Amino acid sequence: MFRRSKPTSDSADASAETSEPRSKKKRMLAAFVMFMHVLGALTSIQAVMSTRTSQGAVAWAVSLNTLPYVAVPAYWGLGQSKFDGYDLLRRSEQLASSDFANRTRMELEEDNLLLVPQTPYEESQSRLLNSLSRLPITTGNSAKLLIDGKETFDAILDGIDEAEDYVLFQFYILRDDNLGQKCKAAFLKKAAEGVRVYVLYDELGSKDLSPEYIDELRSGGVEIFPFNTTQGKGNRFRLNFRNHRKIVVVDGKVAFVGGHNVGDEYLGDHPVLTPWRDTHVELRGPVVLCIQTPFVEDWNWATGSLPELQWDPKREEGGEVVAACLPTGPADTLETGTLFFLQAINSAKDRLWIVSPYFIPDEQLMSALQLAALRGVDVRILIPQNPDHLHVYWSGISYLEEAKEAGIQIYRYQPGFLHQKVWLIDDSISLIGTANLDNRSMRLNFEITMLMINQEFAKKVETMLEADFAKSELASAAEYTESSLPYRFLVRVCRLLAPIQ
Repeated sequence: MFRRSKPTSDSADASAETSEPRSKKKRMLAAFVMFMHVLGALTSIQAVMSTRTSQGAVAWAVSLNTLPYVAVPAYWGLGQSKFDGYDLLRRSEQLASSDFANRTRMELEEDNLLLVPQTPYEESQSRLLNSLSRLPITTGNSAKLLIDGKETFDAILDGIDEAEDYVLFQFYILRDDNLGQKCKAAFLKKAAEGVRVYVLYDELGSKDLSPEYIDELRSGGVEIFPFNTTQGKGNRFRLNFRNHRKIVVVDGKVAFVGGHNVGDEYLGDHPVLTPWRDTHVELRGPVVLCIQTPFVEDWNWATGSLPELQWDPKREEGGEVVAACLPTGPADTLETGTLFFLQAINSAKDRLWIVSPYFIPDEQLMSALQLAALRGVDVRILIPQNPDHLHVYWSGISYLEEAKEAGIQIYRYQPGFLHQKVWLIDDSISLIGTANLDNRSMRLNFEITMLMINQEFAKKVETMLEADFAKSELASAAEYTESSLPYRFLVRVCRLLAPIQ
């Protein structure tokens, strides 16, 4: 029989040398796993202590402790809800000593351009809105409803063409396409005439904007900058914040606010989602000065400078609209967006029509909607049938059952894509702006909402929305209750993850 030969000392040494790196790699891997789980556990404490909703805190705590390798970098990049370093000039000495805070308010009062509440209820509502926005509620305004892209950008470009002193132009998305080229030509024309043009865009929303577009504008005398949410030591790795505002102000006399961005799809040129349904509002009067205030704050954040603007309030001839501007965002001490919309829901007596492309309300907003319907308010929610984000569509399905139980009617707009953010409350209150009914708009985005109180204007909004409802179909709770278990599970998961999207 053959005997197995003993390994030579050379082969034993080679085996030891091979096993040593393997053992070292295992130890390093074990140390990394332990480190990530410890880091995940510590980060989950931070998430529980700082996340603004219990739903979001639970979602982060579970994911940070079970999948720390993915969740830890995701949390520090996407999970923060407080924006550091942004100077809210409305509450600082810098603007408190300015013309707007002193002379402008005095002139508003002297010219009877401030809302004077007539009842205790109006007094409480006025005090609340002033406390949230730190901006006055003004009278003597006019408001013009702008339906869809052509009407909106025709009005904006006409307004820019009439500019004599300055143009403030801010959008979440600014594209270098046909519409973007038209805007660029308008900017360069006015800059050549000596008009100051300030352009602000969100660097994430406008990530495809070409350097050549920016360089050409700067060479032509236009000041253009990204909002840059990641600047500052505390925000460097935070990717969840967006500046979602859409503001155009010309000479402090006319302003445009609404749901449109600068892109050809907003004019109806999208391969899948055409026709694109959206709404803007054109405002004239003293409220325009309120609208340019958040632009100045955003500009100050982006550039560190304050442009010299016109702050003299002017009553619009024949203007009978009471108007207020509510800028909201993650730099606010309180959750101003959530508080404002909660109060808007609670104030409805007869009618509450809400149009939003993204309907993912948190528990308190959904409860407020249910209470409104239960006390007899006509609560209707209009959302798109054709979504641009599928997870948002799935999340929305999860609300159908509880909406039905309370008597809330949810409609789906059938043609193209619905992108407008419009509220109609009773017979005289209208809201038009940039905020959606979801966690991102309530807590993570810089948004702007315009409140108009006027029966004639509200009637025009009613006519517009009735035409939209005529192109919609009532959603059924059976879409959720009678679906398969895997589908219902998917829907619930999407809703669970909504606070961290």
